[in-house]
Amino acid sequence: MGKAMIIGCGGVAQVAIHKCCQNSEVFTELCIASRTKSKCDAMRDKLQNTTATKITTAQVDANDVAALTRLIEQEKPGVVLNLALPYQDLTIMEACLAAGVPYVDTANYEPEDTAKFEYKWQWAYRERFEQAGITALLGSGFDPGVTGVFSAYALKHYFDEINYIDILDCNAGDHGYPFATNFNPEINIREVSANGSYWENGHWVETKPMEIKRVYNFPEVGERDMYLLHHEELESLALNMPGIKRIRFFMTFGESYLTHLRCLQNVGMTSIEPIEFEGKQIVPLQFLKAVLPDPASLGPRTKGKTNIGCIFTGKKNGETKHYYVYNVCDHQECYREVGSQAVAYTTGVPAMIGAMLVLEGTWQKPGVHNIEEFDPDPFMAALNRWGLPWQESFDPELVD
Repeated sequence: MGKAMIIGCGGVAQVAIHKCCQNSEVFTELCIASRTKSKCDAMRDKLQNTTATKITTAQVDANDVAALTRLIEQEKPGVVLNLALPYQDLTIMEACLAAGVPYVDTANYEPEDTAKFEYKWQWAYRERFEQAGITALLGSGFDPGVTGVFSAYALKHYFDEINYIDILDCNAGDHGYPFATNFNPEINIREVSANGSYWENGHWVETKPMEIKRVYNFPEVGERDMYLLHHEELESLALNMPGIKRIRFFMTFGESYLTHLRCLQNVGMTSIEPIEFEGKQIVPLQFLKAVLPDPASLGPRTKGKTNIGCIFTGKKNGETKHYYVYNVCDHQECYREVGSQAVAYTTGVPAMIGAMLVLEGTWQKPGVHNIEEFDPDPFMAALNRWGLPWQESFDPELVD
């Protein structure tokens, strides 16, 4: 069918690469490009004899637009899947525009010097992608990603309008470390130590970090403490869901994680402000990242399940309805299949699916679009086929 280029070779990228190679009917060729070419070579060597997909590798600095453009023009992929750092979204978008190739990512842009992630920087590219006739698909991970597809699916099949959405992200996995993060520590800690916020009646309501707590009984997992965070899909869903009155995002955290995080914050280790140390400028959070376990190393140690889904309340034919759609993923099953824990798996699989739908032309819409703006049905079918089957309930426990 076609060729994809994956930029990045971290935990999520490694899952996406595995899944592209399983799906060699669509991904006949794959170029893996990263700053560290040896990581790409290792993936190629591991997978090349197990798949019909032809794998090549390249070294590239994702901050260098000219070098990226040259590489894309040379490789001529049908889609570029950005699984590098969120700080690099804009340079990769620029290179895709210059080379005339569709773009897919899993997380929205955030500047390196301020812990602020929102869509305005990427939405600013709408006109340029539209005029170039190129599709850019934003947020094809799980949250954002599958949560947006779930929302579009709920609206298409069960509601005339959706008034309330609660997105619940539960990771009940245990890796045995006193403190570790399940994805890039720098991004993870920035996310959870920032102020929370939710969308209500047309505006943002800001909360202090971890100020709002609820307990929820997750199917197949049980009761867990969850906390309200800001999350980027709230911003796009607020625009794209008709009738919306409130959207919230909750994530579960164990007491040990929160205690360690509070201690690290209190002593300044989560700061992104550079400090001078022995004549050098260092960023405390980047130093902390270097001493914490690499998320890619957690796979063999992690036991338990994740449960991520959305609870909707809205109207159908004038009547109030509730609907809950979610996926349960087992850490050890993910490790057996692709050598990764479930947090990387639940992002890497949807990344492959989004790239597949763009590459095969099922999703084509010049411009910059969030995932809920496309027909959800082919994505929902692909989730069941490629390892993230979903379940639904029409009488769910609601979050107060």
